[in-house]
Amino acid sequence: MPPGLPGPTRLLAPAALPELLAADSWLVADGAVRALARHQQRFAASCAALAGLPAPLLGAFWAAMTGLLPRGPGTWFPRVELERAAGDAHPDTVHPGGVRLLYRQRPAPPLRETTRVWGTTVPDPRGNPRHKGPDLGTLAAVRGRAAAAGADEALLVSADGVVHEAVNSSLLWWEGDVLCHPAAELPTLPGVTARLIIEEVRRRGVEVAPRRCRLPALAGREVWVTNALHGLTPVTAWTESTLGTGAPARAAGWRTWLEALRTPLP
Repeated sequence: MPPGLPGPTRLLAPAALPELLAADSWLVADGAVRALARHQQRFAASCAALAGLPAPLLGAFWAAMTGLLPRGPGTWFPRVELERAAGDAHPDTVHPGGVRLLYRQRPAPPLRETTRVWGTTVPDPRGNPRHKGPDLGTLAAVRGRAAAAGADEALLVSADGVVHEAVNSSLLWWEGDVLCHPAAELPTLPGVTARLIIEEVRRRGVEVAPRRCRLPALAGREVWVTNALHGLTPVTAWTESTLGTGAPARAAGWRTWLEALRTPLP
């Protein structure tokens, strides 16, 4: 870090958090990661928008944090955070505006290859859906309700039932030979993994289309949920629902392609 700037505070999960303003996380598998630079860009954009932190400070934090990432065998799910500093925070860790940048080295939870989605949609409760972090506590409560229904994920929808995305994942689905995603005007998080897939699908000359979709329209279709932890997982059940799922005909090939993007940390 440049002189006079506090370095990344390293915490081991779990730990109690003050107000969380922004966060980002990604999978580290045997010292390799996927699209780390894109996670940096997303986190830096949130920190600048929500706390006004300058690019040089964020770049120095990221460089120092990268040096702490685990490079040995094993799977990890580290997280970087921007938080409102508590009153008892050490002054050497507090940036202008009363915020702190933190790194949490967390073991990865078990990884899954398929996803069961709750067949009951949830009105989107987020106050700041374009940024990861501010609504994580609220979303954890929704995910808990989905887990009680035997699901891994839940869909967030508008007041009139239009699907935004899943609690912890972006949503993609196939309509024939067209890959579809929620329309850009809908309040969704800019998903790193979904964007990688969409860009490659377009590069291969396959049509990609935005949609305003309600849950019944997904019946019988191949639906994917994507995030940095699990990558791409096809939906294999809509729990507590009679909605049918489509065969995951394309998922295996695209999972293989996505996994091949992982590169060793420097």
